[in-house]
Amino acid sequence: MSMKKPGVDQQLIRDLAGILEETRLTEIEVEDGGLRIRVARQSPTVQASVPQPAPTPPQTESTYTEKPATEAETSAADLEKKAVPSPMVGTAYRSSSPGAKPFIEVGQSVEKGQTLLIIEAMKTMNQIPSPNAGVVKAILFEDAQPVEYGEPLVVIE
Repeated sequence: MSMKKPGVDQQLIRDLAGILEETRLTEIEVEDGGLRIRVARQSPTVQASVPQPAPTPPQTESTYTEKPATEAETSAADLEKKAVPSPMVGTAYRSSSPGAKPFIEVGQSVEKGQTLLIIEAMKTMNQIPSPNAGVVKAILFEDAQPVEYGEPLVVIE
């Protein structure tokens, strides 16, 4: 069960997170072709939602009402809570060497402390262990992909 959804550009999400970091903004949102992506600092979640109807023209008086989270926003937040974050900036690898069998696959059971991936940082290979036992529900990075501190890498339930 892969978390990739058609039309969701993971690099765009990383770029938006980078802009937040550089500018010290707390939130940024973009909309492109009916896909809306919001990245916020206060709770480290990335949300994608389905297109909403166009807003009505503003009246003479403006009001703000909080809308309930959509199913996509809720499930993204739930997955974020179960995700294993990157403990460092570096390059993430799914296996110990090119061509070797990956440490984990989606659907695989893992034990607490089992190596999930390796992050290369400053020419040092760092094994990233599973914080708990469970089943791998999603792998949120590509092999040899640069990752940031706190970026969700693997979802374990």
